[in-house]
Amino acid sequence: MLYVAVLLLAILFIAYRRYYPVKGIQCIRESEAKELGRTVVDIRHYHEVRDSMGIVIPYAYLKRFYSEIPQGSVHLIAGDRVELNLGVRFLRKRGFKVRSYELAACKCKSKGKKGVFDYGV
Repeated sequence: MLYVAVLLLAILFIAYRRYYPVKGIQCIRESEAKELGRTVVDIRHYHEVRDSMGIVIPYAYLKRFYSEIPQGSVHLIAGDRVELNLGVRFLRKRGFKVRSYELAACKCKSKGKKGVFDYGV
């Protein structure tokens, strides 16, 4: 019975980290983030990045190369919600202030509203 409880808690923890949305970040465009002086970090796969103006470090390589990101406010570009949640939680754990994001799959419709996630496609 103890093994089942431990397994269930592990599954819940993993599901929380991946799928529960991170609160308190704005959905804005990359150009707006540059104007605000934020460091743009693109965590999509290399073959998905076409014209990013910032640092390109895929999520799989963040653990190894996060030290190349300057400390301060960060704007994150991700491919989907799961990648965004994992990236934000990882960078916040390392002391970065993730202030805004942009998803490649859908464009932001919530201009500057904190914590508002655009689930429409």
